[in-house]
Amino acid sequence: MQQRPVRLVSGTGFDELYRREIGSIRTLAAGLTGSRELGADLAHEAMLRAYRDWTKVGSLERPGAWVRRVVINLAADVHRRRVRELRAMDRLAASEVGESADPVDDGFWRALRALPELQRNAAALFYVDDLSVDHIAGVLGVSAGTVKKALFQARKNLAQALGADEPVDGEATS
Repeated sequence: MQQRPVRLVSGTGFDELYRREIGSIRTLAAGLTGSRELGADLAHEAMLRAYRDWTKVGSLERPGAWVRRVVINLAADVHRRRVRELRAMDRLAASEVGESADPVDDGFWRALRALPELQRNAAALFYVDDLSVDHIAGVLGVSAGTVKKALFQARKNLAQALGADEPVDGEATS
């Protein structure tokens, strides 16, 4: 497959999108992958894909949501690849496989990465990017009700994983 050359053109809507969104997209990707460097790589890969398909992406109502969805998909691919690699390592060696060299070593992020995919992605978009439920629904391609349910379960699971004794965000835990 031949790669198209990439030339940034000043003053395009893409430039505006990049400047406005790259910081939060990098943070989202780093949180989902556990690595700042890998997160930056995924964020830039997603932006490159947006640039290459700018005629389509630029016409969307929320191109930033499209880029976030690409980052979430790329992070899911990384997660699946890591799981496969860890299983292979376990089969080949008797010793335990250590954590990645540069994890985002915060209890919240470790707990978040342990959540099921929908809960993990919804919580990351809600707590990191401060997106509304409707915006998250658009990014993930699900209904607002599905996002609300995923956030409720994510809060409950995060509270349990982080040892919170009190309800999170005013919601009762059972």
